Amino acid sequence: MTDKLIHQLTEDYAEYLKDESRSVGEAESISFPVSEEEVRAIVKEEYAAGHRITVQGARTGLAAAAVPHGGHVLNLMKMNRVTALRKGEDGLFYITVEPGAILSQVKKAIESRKFNQTGWSEESKKAFIEFSAAPEQLLTPDPTESSATIGGMVSCNASGARSYLYGPTRGRVNALRVVLCDGDVLALKRGEVFAKGRDLTLTTEGGKTINVKLPTYQLPKTKNASGYYIADDMDAVDLFIGSDGTLGVITSIELTLLPMPATIWGVTCFFAEESQAIRFVQKVREEIKNLSSLEYFDGRALNLLRKQKAESTAFAQLPFIDPAYGCAVYTEVHCDNEEQATAGLFAIGDAMKACGGSEDNTWVARNASERDILYFFRHATPESVNMTIDKRKKIDPVITKLGSDMSVPDKYLADVVAMYEKDLAAGGFDYVKFGHIGNNHLHVNILPRNGEEYRNGKELFKKWAAEVTKMGGAVSAEHGVGKLKADFLMVMYGPDHIREMAELKAAFDPKGLFGTGNLFTPITR
Repeated sequence: MTDKLIHQLTEDYAEYLKDESRSVGEAESISFPVSEEEVRAIVKEEYAAGHRITVQGARTGLAAAAVPHGGHVLNLMKMNRVTALRKGEDGLFYITVEPGAILSQVKKAIESRKFNQTGWSEESKKAFIEFSAAPEQLLTPDPTESSATIGGMVSCNASGARSYLYGPTRGRVNALRVVLCDGDVLALKRGEVFAKGRDLTLTTEGGKTINVKLPTYQLPKTKNASGYYIADDMDAVDLFIGSDGTLGVITSIELTLLPMPATIWGVTCFFAEESQAIRFVQKVREEIKNLSSLEYFDGRALNLLRKQKAESTAFAQLPFIDPAYGCAVYTEVHCDNEEQATAGLFAIGDAMKACGGSEDNTWVARNASERDILYFFRHATPESVNMTIDKRKKIDPVITKLGSDMSVPDKYLADVVAMYEKDLAAGGFDYVKFGHIGNNHLHVNILPRNGEEYRNGKELFKKWAAEVTKMGGAVSAEHGVGKLKADFLMVMYGPDHIREMAELKAAFDPKGLFGTGNLFTPITR
């Protein structure tokens, strides 16, 4: 069976050696399974042969988790179906998808209420009738890269702008199927299997028992996608969410949908100074309860967008950005009706004035087409960063984008921004700051102009990892650790806890072949 599934990784498959981190790896073979049965056969054979296995989706990740480090590439893009739909006793709808399902396509199917029902059970078809008559539904995770696969999002516990209100992917995952190293399968449903303290016992479909000693570290009290999720008496499902492809292969995911809010309005608020924007964020977090998003763009990000609008027709849709605007905060309110949204809008205006801004310096979106323009503005920043790096890489191939993904508790927001500004100015870097300021989670993107700046930027990120850890923060808040941030994870948790993680991994992967290089260098038994 596997003779037809496994291909030698020739030049024809070179694109599968890299991802959006711009990192490039190496591998000997590749496969594109279309079913869990094929995944089981491939994994069983490759693992028994001692070959490393790197699981891939759309390769949109920024931490090189999908970049192979030798061995076999298991690409799941052909496992892309919505396989089931049900309505729970709680009145919510749940969809089951394969890991290669692309986020934008799943959201489109939910919005249009059009699914390919081939292979669906009668129960799913009956649920679809109810789904079609129900209010519009929402899948809440919204990472910037909408071409991400659901499996990739689960693997790194992705989030996005709306995570301020709804949380990351973890909160929407209700069940998983995971193929283990010997081809056996774990079928896990939220609420059914829990650890006892830090001891977890799992039983596979083949009847095998896996006893796992969970690490003893405490997770930071902030947005976090750094290493294995661990807590006393935790649900077993949560161990595999954010595990970066190091424990097994996720082949099926059940996701919870929520009713779409009746009214969604967006407001981009402009300020002259960064300190005003920070005070504004701190104020609205305390006073406004229906905010789904708080996204930041510093002055350098605005300048980059002004430049793109002037030079590229691809950015013609960007609104005119007044030169007087020094930075911006995008806010979005999700409400039951327009009366609530109007109250939220007035509260945002009052907060602006209290922090030195003006209601006149805003863009307001009250419908989907207007929101699309503001979303384009938000997504244009990372796209512009990538375009800038691609140009510079042609001059100096060593250059890649350096993007931070760190978060801190609420009380340290102003402190961490001040640290970023001080260190970036001292290093003379070209950079932009943007992202999820509501979660104290800014992406600082350093744009190196030469190899020396690239190396200096990497060293600066290591320094920040240590400082953020001291603040009780996380070295990765949403992109996962992958290969690029393994050193940061060591800084965050220390060698003893990293060894505990490696022992946990060895319970599922005794040869250390899954996701080699992701999170840490694994130990073997």
